[in-house]
Order: sequence, then structure tokens, then C-alpha cells
Amino acid sequence: MSDTTTPEATPGYDAMARDIAEVPAVEVIVTVAVNLMSAAAVKLGLTDEGDAHKDLDEARKLIHALAGLMDGSTTEISSFHAAPLRDGLKSLQLAFREASVVPDAPGQGPGEKYTGPVYG
Repeated sequence: MSDTTTPEATPGYDAMARDIAEVPAVEVIVTVAVNLMSAAAVKLGLTDEGDAHKDLDEARKLIHALAGLMDGSTTEISSFHAAPLRDGLKSLQLAFREASVVPDAPGQGPGEKYTGPVYG
């Protein structure tokens, strides 16, 4: 019996690996950061649908992951890429603080482990 889930049996695996190999690391990092930001914005209810997808627990996780990614990659990406991502992160942290019924203590909000306390 053959295993059809191995990479060799997956159609297009070699092509996907080549495509990934051609993408610069900075582009991958920025793409992941933007995806985390977008998902966090949705979970904060900041989209046209508003509260339809609002989930602060999920938003906290996404913001924390974004802050960790930013903290770990700051020296690897240029300030050209990092500055707008940091601004977006801070905006999400502030939006989370505003959306919370019981705000976290300064330094205890999502991602503040990495960024330090965020004040509006």
C-alpha cells in the first residue's frame, strides 16, 4: 500500500519548493506580519462587518504572535519594513485596550511582553 501524503507523492511539491526558495526572507516575514495584523483587526471588530467576528481572546493571541515576530525579526528586516509594522502593531494594541471591558494593567496587554507598555 502506498502513502499518498508524502511530499514526493504530492503534485507540484517540487514547483512549490522552488517558488518558496525564490522568495526573500524579508518578504516572507512581512507577509506573515500583515496576515497576523489583518486577522487581529477582524477579531477586534475593526472591519466593515464590525462585531460579527469579534473575539478578543483570539485577537490577543494574534497580537501577541505579531509582537513576538516583530521582536524576533527587527534586526533582520530594514526600518523601511519594520516601522509601518510597528505602527500597525501599536494601533492594534491600543484598539485591543479600548475594546476590553476590563483593560489589562500597563505592560500586561497582548504583545506588551515584547513591546513594553502601550499608552494611547
